Amino acid sequence: MEPDYGKLGFRCGIEIHQQLSGKKLFCGCDAINSAKDPDIKIKRRLRAVAGETGKIDAAARHEMKKGKQFVYVASSEDTCLVEFDDEPPHPMNQAALDTAIEVAQMLGAKIVDEIQVMRKTVVDGSNTSGFQRTALVGYDGHVDTSKGKVRITNICIEEEAAQKLNETESSVTYKLDRLGIALIEIGTEADIKSPEHAKETAEKLGLILRSTGKVKRGLGTIRQDVNISIKGGARTEIKGFQDLRSIPKVIKKETERQLGLIRQNKRLKPEVRKAEPDFTTSFLRPMPGAARMYPETDIAPVKPVIKKVATRELIYDIAARLKKQYSMSSDLANAVARSDRSGLFESLAKKFKGVKPGFIAEVLVSYPRELARDYSSCDPARITEEHLQEVFTELDKGTIAKGSVLKILADIALGKKIDINKYRLEQVDDLEESVRKIVEKNKDASVGAIMGEVMKKYRGRVDGKQASELVKRFLKEK
Repeated sequence: MEPDYGKLGFRCGIEIHQQLSGKKLFCGCDAINSAKDPDIKIKRRLRAVAGETGKIDAAARHEMKKGKQFVYVASSEDTCLVEFDDEPPHPMNQAALDTAIEVAQMLGAKIVDEIQVMRKTVVDGSNTSGFQRTALVGYDGHVDTSKGKVRITNICIEEEAAQKLNETESSVTYKLDRLGIALIEIGTEADIKSPEHAKETAEKLGLILRSTGKVKRGLGTIRQDVNISIKGGARTEIKGFQDLRSIPKVIKKETERQLGLIRQNKRLKPEVRKAEPDFTTSFLRPMPGAARMYPETDIAPVKPVIKKVATRELIYDIAARLKKQYSMSSDLANAVARSDRSGLFESLAKKFKGVKPGFIAEVLVSYPRELARDYSSCDPARITEEHLQEVFTELDKGTIAKGSVLKILADIALGKKIDINKYRLEQVDDLEESVRKIVEKNKDASVGAIMGEVMKKYRGRVDGKQASELVKRFLKEK
């Protein structure tokens, strides 16, 4: 039975971290996270230093005590001396900053008067410098959800950390290609009311970020951290979520863990924990505090350039409009809106009036997955907009059958030369005579069985609806 989270004193906020495409934040390297084999290797040891308060942060001290050596590998394709901490950072990437300001505006946030880059002490090896550069861009925004507004406390821009490859008792190996990619961080107030509400809020913020058209896509390009507590417990930050679906499950498990400790009269301390594959959590380090932050002296403060941003249709608004305008299912409308092909879909739907919009949507968002699944050597990326225009032109004219489209696209994805003639529909007169003979030969069979024989013979070169009508007509004449 689901607990009453209100009675538990449940408090929850989330942090979203989204990578941006283009160049890295403090150098001119491409934000591609190279897949090439590393051709650079360096080794370092890091230690924590006191911040402006004169104290060493507890989380940093905890990591330093491990005494590990850090091994860094990288590709020269997308790393430079800035990532190795052998050259000062360059001025902040203006395009990335503009995107962060745009996101802040989309969330109704206030923009700071001056952007001051800060150093956040991190000595787990994920940054060669021993700190992460971060800057506050906006604050006091909100996102609308089914359970009311969730307040946004901060929108920051920061540099992404290095990617951990493996760890032993004495050392950790990181890949530096990801280090320095521009990252937008969005933090919320503890306004989230339940585990499912946390998932909804994270998904909504992710869609807002994707609506800019300037974010990276793919596994690991967006991450969520969740902060939760209950009455009698302590604030716990959970990292390492694999996907949105795991958020409610991990929150429920963590709530159960805290409840169990409270019932045992054990005192809980604020801490950072890791989400495990079985949705439980494990201790990572103490909760960091204000001592970890101090100003970055290598980068001058920046006055934000606030532009009037054109009203941008958000992804979930696009989905709602497509569903209504083109009489599509919610699932299909959502798939088109989230695929970044909604513009192409609408241009094709408006041009080819004789083709059902739902079928065009299926071709754009479902067929590439089917091709990749059914043909091991095919590459759906070979299918260009020009190919789609050609196929839909023939379908709109009625010269090919709908059932032939997947086969034609499979030929293209396999690198074959497109041959529409191979799939052109038979002339009606020839078809009628042929179907009549098939019906006479199978007059005691069902409509479905006879249709199977017809389609087997013509292999997609006849319109299924037309053939079915002929089969039924000839059966009635018997």
